[in-house]
Parts: sequence; C-alpha cells; structure tokens
Amino acid sequence: MPRIVLLDPLSDDGISLMKKAGIEYEERIGLKGDELRKVLNEFDGAIARSGVKITAESLEGNTRLRAIARAGVGVDNIDTKAATRRGIIVMNTPGGNTVSTAEQTFALMLALSRNTHPAYQALVEGRWDRKLFTGTQLAGKVLGIVGMGRIGQVVAGYARAFDMKVIALDPFLTAARAEEIGVTMVSALNDMLPQIDYLTVHTPLNDATRGMFGKKELEIVKPGCRLINCARGGIYDIDALVEGIESGKLGGVALDVFESEPCTQNPLYGKKNVLCTPHLGASTEEAQANVAIEAVELLIDYLQNGRIRQAVNFISLDAETLKNIRGYLDVAYRIGLFAFQIVDGTPETCKLTYRGEIAKKETSLISTAFAAGFLTAAMSQDVNIVSAASLLQERGINVIEEKSSEIIHFNSLMSVEITANGKTTLLSGTVFGNAMPRLVNINGFRMESFLDGIMLVFEHMDVPGVIGEVGGIFGRAGINIASMTIGRESDQPGKEAIGIIHLDSAPDKETLKEMLTQKAIKMVKLIHLPIATDTPAWMG
Repeated sequence: MPRIVLLDPLSDDGISLMKKAGIEYEERIGLKGDELRKVLNEFDGAIARSGVKITAESLEGNTRLRAIARAGVGVDNIDTKAATRRGIIVMNTPGGNTVSTAEQTFALMLALSRNTHPAYQALVEGRWDRKLFTGTQLAGKVLGIVGMGRIGQVVAGYARAFDMKVIALDPFLTAARAEEIGVTMVSALNDMLPQIDYLTVHTPLNDATRGMFGKKELEIVKPGCRLINCARGGIYDIDALVEGIESGKLGGVALDVFESEPCTQNPLYGKKNVLCTPHLGASTEEAQANVAIEAVELLIDYLQNGRIRQAVNFISLDAETLKNIRGYLDVAYRIGLFAFQIVDGTPETCKLTYRGEIAKKETSLISTAFAAGFLTAAMSQDVNIVSAASLLQERGINVIEEKSSEIIHFNSLMSVEITANGKTTLLSGTVFGNAMPRLVNINGFRMESFLDGIMLVFEHMDVPGVIGEVGGIFGRAGINIASMTIGRESDQPGKEAIGIIHLDSAPDKETLKEMLTQKAIKMVKLIHLPIATDTPAWMG
C-alpha cells in the first residue's frame, strides 16, 4: 500500500478521500532542510501547497518518492528539474481556485472603491464620519486586465456584470475571442494606462512581468487609478506604489500577494487608500476543497494505477515511443520559441502540417510541444506541457493539424503556418540524424539552419556586397559570427533572400539599427534559443 505525506495543511475533503481509498498518510507540516529530505525518502507520494519548499537538496539521494502533487497552480516552490532527474512526477491542479481568486480581486476592488476598511475602523474608534468615506461606483469605470487566462476572463465577466468597460492586454488573446467576451484589446501596457480607472494583473511572475508597473508607468497612468494584485508579488514595483500613494497620483492600492511571504512589514502598510490581505486569493472553503480533492485523486490514480495526469514535467508515453519522437518534440519546441519572436501581432491560427514518416507518429504531442515553446517564449519561463495547448485555446487561438504520408524533400517534415494581423508566417523544420533539429524553410525561402543559440534573421536583396557589409558591422561591434546560412526562393540571384547568422554574443540596439541603414536589408530580428543540449524537463 502506498504511503503519502502531507507537507502543508490539506482540506478535510482531501483527507476524507484518502481515508475512503484506504491510503496510509501522515501530516508532516513545516519541514525543511535535512528533516524534509529524510521524510521525503520515507513516502511514495507527497502533497504540497505553497508553504513548503522542495529543493534539489530536499530530493538528494531519494530512492523512494514517486510523485508530488501540488494542491494549487504554481509549482515554483518545487524544483521540477531535480524531480525529473530523480524520476519523480510533479502534478498540479490549475482549475480549482479560479473563481475564488477572481472573487478576491473583485472584493478588493469594491473595498477600495467604497473605503470599506477605513470606514469600519472609524466605527471601531467611535467615529461616525460618513462624508469622510464617500466612495466611487464601479459602473461606468474602465478596468484594465493584464493576463487573460482563466482567472482574467472570469474577472472580465464580473466587470461586465458591474457595467464596467474592460481593456485587456494578453499577447495571445485573439480579436475574435476578445469580441466574444466583450473586452477591448491593446498591444502594450502604456496604451492601456492613460485610459483605465482600475488595473488588475493575472500573469505569472517572470522576466517580462517583474516590475511591470514601475515609476515610468506611474508617470503616464490616469490620475486616481486603483491597482489590485492577486497574482504574484513583484509584478508591481513597491517603491512606485508608495510614491503613487504618497503623491496622490494613485487612487488606491490593494495587494493580496507579496514578493516574499509571509510579509509582515511593508512600506505600504498603514497608508491611506491602501488595503492588503495575506494571500487569501485561494483561501475559500470551496477552493481548498477543490484543489485538495484533485491533488489526492491525481496522486492515488498514479500510485495505484500508474496513470499520469496533469504532470508538469513528464509526457504520458512509454519510453520507446518517446524515444522515437523525441527529436521532433525538440524541433517543435524550438520552432515554437522561434515563432513567437519572429511573428508580429497576436496569432489567430496555428496550422501544423506533418509530412512523411512523422505523420504516422503521435503528432498531437508534437503539436503540444510547439505550443509549449510558443508560450515559453512569451512568458519567459518553462510552460507546463499538459496545459500549453489549452492556454492557446482559452485565448481563441485555433491549433489545426494536418497529416500527409507524402514525402517532399525530407523523409519527415513539420511545418507551422501562423496567421497574425492578416499575415501568414511559414516555418518548417526537420531532424538530421537522430537528434539534430534544423530549420529548413522560412516563408518559402529554403535553407538549413541550427535551431539554437543567438540567431539573427534578416531579409535582404540577394545582391553582391550585402554579406560583406553585415560581416563588417559585426566585426566593428566585436561580435564573432559562428555560422551563416542564406535562403533563396529560387536559384535566380537579385531577388529577395533571408539570412540567418549565429552569433557568439548578442548585438546591442545600435548594431541592429546600423544593419537597417543598409539599403539592401529590409528586416532584422534577433532570436534567442536555448543551447542544443538544453531541453525542458518534460522532454525526458
């Protein structure tokens, strides 16, 4: 009989489910260091929330633990790469707290607007100051939402019910989906800030979102705007919020999350027009019950039946099948990373076509690997392969598959056509040997390029002197060119062509601008891909 350890408090609903299933379990709350490492080696499965930190050191020498279930969405407190190296499955429960977090967002928005907390505090102190606490209604106001996943879309629905106008920012939200849910899209935060009365964020914390609202944004935001954060601490710059509150530029700030938790001291605490809560977004009976039940079900299903669901670091395939398609998983993932960086605008459709031998294999997983790469490039962090395709679909991006056993040019070929803003971008890739991903076509220009490292893509006229000028530019910048490939539409010189240069270091903006001063060069894009040996944990 498998044994499960509860590393954080779990809802009674989850515990009841384990008892009913006859599962042996123990609660070991608040563990860390050597004590945590020792305990994890005594159990077959573990259930964690956000309190415990399961690091590489926690798993060192572990020979027993088979799976970790996260009762919640984020797995940033679990070292998934270390777990993968130990063969430990990590699963999460992404849907259980959606409504609760959206409701907490709206609770804070309403409380800020109606001065609920200071008004009550006045009564506690024996004061009846009605005029002092005159608020503002939500109806007719403009709400800005950054991040239109599950939670963002629920918040948008609530806002519309309150007769608010919603402006949304999400790189993957299609125009059709935006119209369907009744929101107006913008392409940049700065386009949104001068228009909105409220701002709420529902994104992960990563390189792209850390400090998203800082002192520069404070200068252009609409005076009196109120900011809410129930997503991740660190998305708003605390110093900018303090300045905005003290100067009166911001009408209010409400935070449920903090960069370091628990957070008992903060420069915002105690200031007028500030309301903070101790990470209560998912702290409802319903949410805790939902994630607890789901986590227990996932763990029992795996430990008793070997069935893997919602794993963030593993593909549910046998080793032989995975071995046969691993090269194409890598190609698809890297083309996804490449595609996001080269396509301009919000995608509407992604059509994946498989030709030759690859069409006979498990292409749905290859398509998911593409989606994971595409989203990883946008979010600046690894994306759960289980949820990647659904994240695109939530935002109205259609992923279409076509297959053909016909062999053209290569024994196996995958192509991606991405339509955005009425323009279609075509990318094709294949595998040389067993595990050498190659890009072989961009928009009809045939080539052969590695899919790794620092890549510079440039459209140019196929005329003498262009390559020499490019080499001179990088020579003057002190940047070494590792390799170069040129793709033509035809064998006739003098027409358009595409070049890809692999560089040993990334050029600055001035160097890129100098390239565009060359009359023959029409477009320049800098692409960053992982090195050849760097693959996501879920790829095995």
